[in-house]
Amino acid sequence: MELFTTENLIAFLTLLALEIVLGIDNVIFISILSDKLPASQRALGQRLGISLAVISRILLLLAISWVQALESTQLFTIFGNTISGKGFVLLLGGLFLIGKSTYEIHEKLEAAEHLKYSSVGMITLKAMVVQVIIIDVVFSLDSVITAIGISNVLPVMVTAILIAAGVMVLFAGRISAFVSRHPTMKMLALSFLILIGVLLMVEGWSEETAKTLNLKNYIYFAMAFSFFIELINLRLRRPAQPVQLHNSPHLPEKRDV
Repeated sequence: MELFTTENLIAFLTLLALEIVLGIDNVIFISILSDKLPASQRALGQRLGISLAVISRILLLLAISWVQALESTQLFTIFGNTISGKGFVLLLGGLFLIGKSTYEIHEKLEAAEHLKYSSVGMITLKAMVVQVIIIDVVFSLDSVITAIGISNVLPVMVTAILIAAGVMVLFAGRISAFVSRHPTMKMLALSFLILIGVLLMVEGWSEETAKTLNLKNYIYFAMAFSFFIELINLRLRRPAQPVQLHNSPHLPEKRDV
């Protein structure tokens, strides 16, 4: 099979762009979770999260025939709609992402004032790793299935996913620091994760419906537009001390009176 063709090049560039977007979503989720770790464990938590994300993508690539079988495996029918193995994973992952993101928004904005400087809301490294593994599996499965849908040429899929994983590792620290430093960006990121959760649920319920409605295009455009507007806001508004969200790693430590 001829690898260096125009068709494969277009598929590679398209796939690379989509994989990088999925990788950034993964990094944002890991960043938000690692911010809730004790200060001494945050860097380790981020490294573990990114490493697990890359490893899960590589493992699913090696088991690509199993991933393809998962798509065709029919598990059960509900309300006249047949759910495949892939659909079931995406439905659960979407629900988890929506629930977790909504909880994080509530905790950061609606938490009681007296908890502001306490350790409540912090999580352990083990709890973070468990949550990261859950979402890594969902994002990695979506990543590999996206690759299969765009290109059936294994070298093209492997190269795009590995390069995207490299980009994720390279820029994870900067993305995490940027999201943590700007409260509005953190809220926007959590909103993005809710949108991704909705997209995963629709794709899990009916992939054909998601494709017909072009949901992925609309959602990614909305995310890119919102991000662009927020960058303009950050650039134009006067420098000021940002509002500190509850359980933020940048909150001052509690002092005895």
